[in-house]
Amino acid sequence: MRLDLPTPARALAIVAHPDDAEFQCGATFAKWSAAGCVVNHLVCTDGSKGTWDPNADIDALVATRVREQRAAADRLGSTGEVVHLGVTDGELEVTRELVGKVAYWIRVLRPDVVLAHDPWRRWRLHPDHRAAGFLACDAVVAARDPHFFPEHDVPPHRPHTVLLFETEEPDHVEDVTGYADAKVDALLAHESQFETTMYITDDHDAQATAFRARILGELEQFGRLVGVRHAEAFKYVDAR
Repeated sequence: MRLDLPTPARALAIVAHPDDAEFQCGATFAKWSAAGCVVNHLVCTDGSKGTWDPNADIDALVATRVREQRAAADRLGSTGEVVHLGVTDGELEVTRELVGKVAYWIRVLRPDVVLAHDPWRRWRLHPDHRAAGFLACDAVVAARDPHFFPEHDVPPHRPHTVLLFETEEPDHVEDVTGYADAKVDALLAHESQFETTMYITDDHDAQATAFRARILGELEQFGRLVGVRHAEAFKYVDAR
């Protein structure tokens, strides 16, 4: 089991939905930001399915989720970009056009480390997570070769590491002891998702406390893999 990368100069999370990065690598981003890393988000979908209200104003929800994602990034200490591709939630597919768009942002933002959904996880139900993972991996390969998407007119860029989260076979852990509160605080910036993913509804204080306990429990579980208090776990891929 690997423990802790050297703090990268730049990192990029490529995720399906607003809030995915905070759930899966928020504490790692907070730790790296505090050490001077420029962390960036690339969100593939518009988050428009993120409500259980059949009468919701979807345009307003999409705008809200954009604001929430920027607020969450700020709470992690991000000084980087938050990019939204705006694909309709639930309809993300691996296409050459989208691989090109993701590769373009890898070239522009020039991350040393890319973090993404593990697309090979068995029995993965949500199609957006699966597609976002494959888009990220395909785009990492494309971004590093000048003969892919030469129309970008941006120099190729080769990240040295890909960290896949939501993985069944973690072999790399980031010790995030001291950054659990930043992760929870960033997640709570996604107020539109209180009901659907955090189960915070009528009894706000008690349910927010329960949500925090849930997140701390997950961090503690991964921490036990390497004997630290809190950790986030990944599949390590050498992208060089």
